[in-house]
Amino acid sequence: LKRWELCCQDCRRALDIDGNLLKGHFFLGQGLMEIDNFDEAIKHLQRAYDLSKEQKQNFGDDITLQLRLARKKRWNVMEEKRIQQEIELQSYLNGLIKGDMESRLANLKLNGSVHDEQLKDKQQEIEQECDDHIKELNNIFSKVDERRKKRDVPDFLCGKISFEILTDPVITPSGITYERKDIEEHLQRVGHFDPVTRVKLTQDQLIPNFSTKEVVDSFIA
Repeated sequence: LKRWELCCQDCRRALDIDGNLLKGHFFLGQGLMEIDNFDEAIKHLQRAYDLSKEQKQNFGDDITLQLRLARKKRWNVMEEKRIQQEIELQSYLNGLIKGDMESRLANLKLNGSVHDEQLKDKQQEIEQECDDHIKELNNIFSKVDERRKKRDVPDFLCGKISFEILTDPVITPSGITYERKDIEEHLQRVGHFDPVTRVKLTQDQLIPNFSTKEVVDSFIA
C-alpha cells in the first residue's frame, strides 16, 4: 500500500510540471485504483485515454482495460454498500415490528380490567400478529435476494468512450452503440467520424438504441 502511495506522489509531482503527461495520468490512475480511490483513478485514466487520442499515441487496450477495471471495482463497492443497506433496512423494520409487539404486550398487562384467561388469549393474538407481519416482511425481502447478489456490469452495457453504464444509448450506421452525450461531444471536438470504425459520421445519423436501453433499465432495476 505504501509503495502505491509513493507512486501516486511521484505521478502528482510529474503532473504539476506537465499536466498533459499521458503516462503520468495513466500510472497515477493505476496507483489510485490500488489504494481504492476509484473516483479519482477513473478521472486520471479517462484523461490518459483522452490524451492518447489527442496526441495520436497508440497504447492498444492498456488504458481502456485499466479504465474498465476501475469502473468495475467502483461498481462492486457500490453493490456491497447497496446490499448492506438492504440488510440493515430489513433488520430495522423487523426491530420496529417487535418493538411494537412488546409495547402492546406491556400496555395489555397494565390494563387491570382484562381477566387472566382473556389476557393470555390477547397476548397470543398480539404475538401471532407480530409473527405474521415479520413473515410477510421477510418474504418481501426474500423476493429480492437475487438482487442482493453482486452483479457485474457486462461490457456491452457500457459506452465505448466513457466506459460508464449506458443511460441514453444511440447506435451508428456501423452498428456501434455509444452514450449519446459522449459521441456527440466526440463529433464536435474530435471530428465527424465513428471513433471505433473511423467511418464518416454526423450527429443526424445517430439513432436511439431502444433495445439496449431496455436491457440496461432491466439490469439496474
